[in-house]
Amino acid sequence: MTLLIIGLLLWCGIHFVPSLCIRVRTGLVAKLGLPAYKGLFALLIVASIVVMAFGWQSIEPQLVYLPPLWGKHVTHVLVLLTFILFVAAKRNTNIKRVLRHPQLTGVVLWSAGHLFANGEDRSLVLFIGIGVWALLEMVLINRRVGAWVRPAPVPAAKDVVTVVGGVVLFAVLLFLHPYLTGTSLLR
Repeated sequence: MTLLIIGLLLWCGIHFVPSLCIRVRTGLVAKLGLPAYKGLFALLIVASIVVMAFGWQSIEPQLVYLPPLWGKHVTHVLVLLTFILFVAAKRNTNIKRVLRHPQLTGVVLWSAGHLFANGEDRSLVLFIGIGVWALLEMVLINRRVGAWVRPAPVPAAKDVVTVVGGVVLFAVLLFLHPYLTGTSLLR
């Protein structure tokens, strides 16, 4: 469990730097340059994911609760919504008129959804940890950036393209999930 927690702490710590350690970020950007800073940031994020993955694999799971039979269906719906929100975060959409943080909201849905399908200790640590991080990140970004200015409306066709993109990514995940996690989502 230690490795999983270290990976989570690394993930959170790195992501909190822009909000909580503004002087550290500014100093690193001045010293390294923005491209190198972004590269280091990305490298540390990948490292945190690798540490979490190894931590996850090293844990003999202990059941904390038995997920409901319908839990995996709720998980699928919430993860589908997650992918739609991830696509929306990178595009001009009307979704951004409703949600200030579509990608982080998607992370919260992803985390919550996985708690409907997984009831063992390592899942609780991972998914609650990432979900709490995403909620805190929204608060910190709001505090750093200030009042939200809603974007102007865009044609509905942009939302349709966003939803289709999210569905396609979800379909790819259904196919790749067994290779990435060892768990098939299609059974």
